[in-house]
Amino acid sequence: MALQESDLIPIYQHLHQIPELGLEEHETHAYLLAVIAKMPQDFLTVKTIPTLDTAILVKVSGHKHDYRIGYRTDIDGLPVTEATGLPFASKHPGTMHACGHDIHMSVALGILSYFAENQPATDMIFMFQPAEENASGGKRLYESGVLDADWLPDEIFAFHDNPDLPAGAIGCRMGTLFAGTCEIHAHLTGKSGHAAFPHNANDMVVAGSALVQQLQTIVSRNVDPIQSGVVTLGHFTAGTIGNVIAGEAQIDGTIRALTQEMNLHIQRRVRTIVEGIALAYDCNIDLDLHQGGYYPVENNDAITADFMSYMKSDAAVNFIETRPAMTGEDFGFLIHQIPGTMFWLGVDSPYSLHSEHMVPHTSAIMAGVNAMTGYLTHRNDLQK
Repeated sequence: MALQESDLIPIYQHLHQIPELGLEEHETHAYLLAVIAKMPQDFLTVKTIPTLDTAILVKVSGHKHDYRIGYRTDIDGLPVTEATGLPFASKHPGTMHACGHDIHMSVALGILSYFAENQPATDMIFMFQPAEENASGGKRLYESGVLDADWLPDEIFAFHDNPDLPAGAIGCRMGTLFAGTCEIHAHLTGKSGHAAFPHNANDMVVAGSALVQQLQTIVSRNVDPIQSGVVTLGHFTAGTIGNVIAGEAQIDGTIRALTQEMNLHIQRRVRTIVEGIALAYDCNIDLDLHQGGYYPVENNDAITADFMSYMKSDAAVNFIETRPAMTGEDFGFLIHQIPGTMFWLGVDSPYSLHSEHMVPHTSAIMAGVNAMTGYLTHRNDLQK
């Protein structure tokens, strides 16, 4: 029998107790394999990846093999010390499923168990993907080569839990769901010196301050006001004491944009401004712009229209059309390679994602399983 709520809540609670950081999810990997091994195996093929050793792929063999529907879940935790007081709180000090990937995995296992017993019309590929939070796991998975001709989905789906939506609600929108992100790291090098002799030094507090000011003009003066972009510089360090001119400075921040084109546009402006500041202040600036796999999650128009139409027509689903969010997700890389849809699953928590107090409502798990087994059956039937 497919996993039910009475099975999935203990699975969720166990996963919640064993959070692991990206690329270190070995205990999680072993537990997932053990749960999958208890499912009927007639239609299942399990595949692991030597070069990404905490990832798991599961193929469900359908009646037809000329089309594949993909479903991805992330499996890593965050470096957060849990403060929920739950009886099943994290057993790994300093690590927590504060982003709800334990909910993601539980729903994925519920969906997989349904299709393990109810053979779909077409092949299905379930991806249990590591390192969403910190190391572009989706990009690593795709570029590993494991998604060859027999394992590459023709379309793909995933969700993220949302504390602001009612438990079990499905949220989605046409176009971009999550922004693409890019890290900014700038190291400025000039010449330190005595505060009384500024003409003999090259002050990186001054140069760094000018750089911060100039970068903050990008969104206000280089981004179409109808579109969206964010440049945030959250870290600036320089110098050691007040009477010594700083010869070095470090500035770190982030770019957020709702399209990849806008993200690249902002990156180009950052590079240009950095070159200008280095020239104007006669200093060296080592700039690292790191986007990795964190592209915008741009939902496919046709697939998302079908998804939203189905969810609106299902009387058992509380569907809510949502706004785009400036948070990042490495599913953005996968959805740029494979057309698909990402959506929200409401978990109704007063605390935000990444909070040490975040506790999702477990009633969302079965609601998510039921909504997606119904929808993925519908998608399968379209390929008959």
